[in-house]
Amino acid sequence: MKQPRAWQRMLSGRRLDLLDPTPVDIELEDIAHGLAFVARWNGQTRGDFPYSVAEHSLLVEVLAGRLAPRTEPRWRLAALLHDAPEYVIGDMISPVKAAVGPGYGALDARLSAAVHLRFGLPAELPPRVKALIKRADRISAWLEAVQIAGFSAAEADRFFGKPPAATVEGMAIAPRPPVEVRAEFIARHRALEAAMGLR
Repeated sequence: MKQPRAWQRMLSGRRLDLLDPTPVDIELEDIAHGLAFVARWNGQTRGDFPYSVAEHSLLVEVLAGRLAPRTEPRWRLAALLHDAPEYVIGDMISPVKAAVGPGYGALDARLSAAVHLRFGLPAELPPRVKALIKRADRISAWLEAVQIAGFSAAEADRFFGKPPAATVEGMAIAPRPPVEVRAEFIARHRALEAAMGLR
């Protein structure tokens, strides 16, 4: 019996096997392009452009730096790449992930490990780094919820936890064109690689 196709062809020409991803088939430009065109919140956000996963990733990296200013560049890079698998599997809201079950988590973990190895990070991040990124991710979700996704502050507090005022001070979200966000994602990634001595 013929096996169903489990790879996706990327614009770079790479073929990424979703069931057995390898670091050599992962390219920064593919990630940046894909994430810039994947909408957060299932597209249910205010503005003339969808709020992309790439834009969210940039915000999470900034928030991780605000929460822990002495964080090493490699862990800032891990924050930027925390949702990288979504360049091929899309962004599912938490209730859908729960309905899909553990298979989604396993697929995400395999892709994350390949992405990490491709960019000089350990396949599995240290627990303290994972915790920092998770905290920044929840603060980002709170900001997005109240600023562009139609949640009241009370609702956002209940679902995501109220963030420290100093951490979110002066942060304004305004969804931008994908081409602009893609370019910023690539530039930030390269700057962090340079800070790690990889460029």
